[in-house]
Amino acid sequence: MNNIYQIYLISDSTGETLERIFLALKAQFNKIEYKVHSYSFTRTENQIIKILETAKENENSIILYTIVDNNLAKFLANKSEDNKLPCFGVLGNLILSFSKLLNQKASHEPSGQHVLNEEYYQRIEAIQFTMNHDDGNLANEAGKSDIVLLGVSRTSKTPTSIYLANKGYKTSNIPLINENSIPKILKNNPKVSCVVGLNTEAERLVDIRKNRMSSFKELNNKRYTNIESIQKEIDAAKKTFQKYGWPTIDVTRKSVEETAASIIKVYEIYSQNNE
Repeated sequence: MNNIYQIYLISDSTGETLERIFLALKAQFNKIEYKVHSYSFTRTENQIIKILETAKENENSIILYTIVDNNLAKFLANKSEDNKLPCFGVLGNLILSFSKLLNQKASHEPSGQHVLNEEYYQRIEAIQFTMNHDDGNLANEAGKSDIVLLGVSRTSKTPTSIYLANKGYKTSNIPLINENSIPKILKNNPKVSCVVGLNTEAERLVDIRKNRMSSFKELNNKRYTNIESIQKEIDAAKKTFQKYGWPTIDVTRKSVEETAASIIKVYEIYSQNNE
């Protein structure tokens, strides 16, 4: 018997929401083997029939879907039941519950989250700003940032900045070589923007830097990967953050998403205190 589960992700839009939900779901069952089949922009009964015909041919097929059109969602659920295929609507019950709670009918419009509204354009602007202010570029404009990330080399400043930008935050990231590498605007006014220091454990940083140097075949800079030198860097960074009263986050065991979530909480507190 085949023990690989065939997961069919059926969406009436891009499928991004469904894929993220499935990523969170599968993390709870890491011993299960699976193969994902993604179907985006599924908006007709004929499309659904063809997908289910394929699913029937495989053992251990499971259907997950995000379809906001009630009639089409019911059609999928009924056809899946007829074919004895497990089928789960990810958003249906949630939309219905919110509709009752808010006493308002849902629009049931596919791709509703991708509407080109003001929030969308703010996010695009934040991404452009962040890309222009990456790795210390235009550091003198740090005061225009929503968030400024400071940290020694290889503390995930760039990926975290990009993630925050996609959330709509204009983010600058600046390598912390020593105190002189901090732009004057931040030293003169440490609260001009929400500044967050990123730090990590020395052992972890040694591994990351060695891997990076290996990939670029740069094996001469021993100081860059020396644990004693790295520990001094980290200690100096901590003292600098403390001197200017900047909150710090240890990224050693955090994903980019977790680090960003912590930064956003810091930013919310900063915003409340500076209203």
